[in-house]
Amino acid sequence: MNGHVLVLNQDYSALTVCSVQRAIVLMHLQKVHLVEAIDGKAVRSPSTRMPYPSIVRLKAYARIPYKKVMLSRKNVLKRDHHTCQYCGSRDRLTIDHILPKSRGGRDTWENLVAACVTCNNRKGDMTPEEAGMELNRTPFRPSYVMFIRDFVGNLDDTWKPYLFLS
Repeated sequence: MNGHVLVLNQDYSALTVCSVQRAIVLMHLQKVHLVEAIDGKAVRSPSTRMPYPSIVRLKAYARIPYKKVMLSRKNVLKRDHHTCQYCGSRDRLTIDHILPKSRGGRDTWENLVAACVTCNNRKGDMTPEEAGMELNRTPFRPSYVMFIRDFVGNLDDTWKPYLFLS
């Protein structure tokens, strides 16, 4: 039962991604409706046969007040596709403050980028402009839907309308 299942709130907004096994349990407990199933696949037990879920929707609305992506090293690297934002290298990555902390730079999505050790040391305690370096891409705060989309990797075509990709 390998795979991922998109979990939607009652209003069809994307909530999270769970395992197929977790989705089957939620279906069995009648906490979710099946929205989309994978054709030709089923989960069987001696007494039951259930369709193999691809998308499920909660029966009761779940109020999620905090749907922001947490700022962490792992998430900054994921946002930057595990590449140095100065030279494009994928080796020995660290996190770099665009405006150094010693000059009042804060830990924010817009001030942190992935950088290789070489570029980070070359930049040192300067801004990219002072060091003569250029960012490949302007850092930004990622959306929750973007992280759901990137978490899974290969997207099922049935997921695209719910993740605003159609």
